[in-house]
Amino acid sequence: MQPLSNDSINFGWFLAYKFFNSLFLGLSIGAVFTLYEPLSPAIFSAGGIGLALATLAVATQYHRLFRPYWFFRLSMCVELIILMGILAVLIYPLDEPIALFVYLGYQFTFALGNYLVRCETLLFVDNRRLAQLDVAKQIAYLVGMGSSWIGYQILAEKFEITNKVTQVTALHWPLLGIEVIIIICLTYAFGRRGRQGSGSARAGTSHLD
Repeated sequence: MQPLSNDSINFGWFLAYKFFNSLFLGLSIGAVFTLYEPLSPAIFSAGGIGLALATLAVATQYHRLFRPYWFFRLSMCVELIILMGILAVLIYPLDEPIALFVYLGYQFTFALGNYLVRCETLLFVDNRRLAQLDVAKQIAYLVGMGSSWIGYQILAEKFEITNKVTQVTALHWPLLGIEVIIIICLTYAFGRRGRQGSGSARAGTSHLD
């Protein structure tokens, strides 16, 4: 199976993917407090234990997962789970089942967080590219948080929407658009070489085991 290298990825599209990913994070960071309100404290304790165990399990498989084949698929899996969470908030009332679904989805994505960061560092060993990625992420994060604050102010003052759940639900419409852009950027970042694999994966199994 093809090893990780920057030849297997389009840096421009990957930079755009990370920018919109951080924009999404900044825009949504304040919403989780409202989304998780229906959950009991015990859920967070159990979720923390599950997250630690899942992260540990992923770490034991690094020797298998540091490949473009898995990096693309696990990254896409994370984005699709987030997309399902957004759609759930927009379609269903925000009660305990939906809050739990969103919480578990985010816990799954967090379990892969260390792995995805390690892959990113291995892909782009050039200091300049790593700097570009970090600058883009921080700028997008700040823009996202600022946009979130402005959006809540507009909903409250111009449209007189002060209910927290209604505000957070309204915020998920732009989040939906951003998430679609994220998935598109991720797909183009890896192109054919990063997405190829079932045949390569089977061919490489013998020397990976």
